[in-house]
Amino acid sequence: MKKVIVIGGGAAGLIAAIYAARSGANVTVLEKMKRVGKKLLITGKGRCNITNTASKQEYIKNMIGNGSFLYSAFSQYSNEDVVDFFHQLDVPTKVERGGRVFPVSDKAADVVNALVHEANRLGVEIITDQAVSKIQSADGKITGVKSISGGIYPVDAVILATGGASYPGTGSTGDGYTLVKELGHSIIKIHPSLVPLETEDEWVKDAQGLSLKNIRATILVNGIKAGEDFGEMLFTHYGVSGPIILSLSRLVAENLNKDNFIELVINLKPALTEEVLNKRIQRDFDKFIRKQIKNSLGELLPAKLIPVIMDLAYLDPEKPINQVTKEERQRLIETIMGLTLTIKGTRPVSEAIVTAGGINIKEINPRTMESKIIQGLYFAGEVIDIDGLTGGYNLQAAFSTGYVAGFYAAD
Repeated sequence: MKKVIVIGGGAAGLIAAIYAARSGANVTVLEKMKRVGKKLLITGKGRCNITNTASKQEYIKNMIGNGSFLYSAFSQYSNEDVVDFFHQLDVPTKVERGGRVFPVSDKAADVVNALVHEANRLGVEIITDQAVSKIQSADGKITGVKSISGGIYPVDAVILATGGASYPGTGSTGDGYTLVKELGHSIIKIHPSLVPLETEDEWVKDAQGLSLKNIRATILVNGIKAGEDFGEMLFTHYGVSGPIILSLSRLVAENLNKDNFIELVINLKPALTEEVLNKRIQRDFDKFIRKQIKNSLGELLPAKLIPVIMDLAYLDPEKPINQVTKEERQRLIETIMGLTLTIKGTRPVSEAIVTAGGINIKEINPRTMESKIIQGLYFAGEVIDIDGLTGGYNLQAAFSTGYVAGFYAAD
């Protein structure tokens, strides 16, 4: 019976262990934390967005970091396979907006418990509080795994599923990169993906906690449009966050690394043309003709943004409505449709939902997830240089690569 060690007890590691065991291997999971699945427990705000109903083409497109590498893995273990798997483990699922798939219970713990229960049923040994210090090899083949406590585990195959460097409190501290560099693998420089952004503009502190819906956010790189998204965002004490900001953050991180000038332009009324917005403002002005301009925009804008808009549009908030000029009204329109912030950085990689960068995909067989450098070494999940948008894509990548690695490691 083939002896397989899985390093890391997250989503990719647990699914790899299960399918390696189902394929007849003797499997042990080594997890350095006190329990497995810690990052899984916080995904989807504790609800666990396990996958997405997107087609293969859409899935690959939304894996913005080396999505094409996953064609084979997704073909072997698709989003439908993931849903079927959890249904078989008595975890019913539901589909929400944008094709996001969640457990019906809305409890990530149900997902973790189902994975652990199935691993236990198959005889997988799960050892926690067991960090790995070295993966041993000889003559180009994996021979064993050494723990920090000094224990040696002889193996036929190793599956590295240690995650990236985001949320280190869950165990993802970049250990896997060090382990494989010693074996000759190269690491693509890591940076945060799906991470909030920090701004130069101090006024965001005044808008802290304000959530905006149905707005369009555009990223300008050195004044040229580089990307945009539509949906929800949130102001924080350091800058901006929320779904569309996270989706755009990888693009921002890449360009910040090149010392480019990055701006975020927010259109607060993307469904309106300038002409229609002008008419809407005129109607409000007519309605509040006896008031000051600062008191006339409450039906159009959130209260926290009104003084900000006044300031950025160079308008006197105390000015009576009947004295506002056509030019001032035009400045107001332009500010509402082009609220601009200067991006100075991302939050640290430790706060990112996903890590971009990692083990070079050119050194991994995409059909089997086996190393092209060391025989018997397999990879799964975020430790690989792959990353996607929010919506269940990253967990699907973990499950697909975990399935493939587990199956072929046991083969």
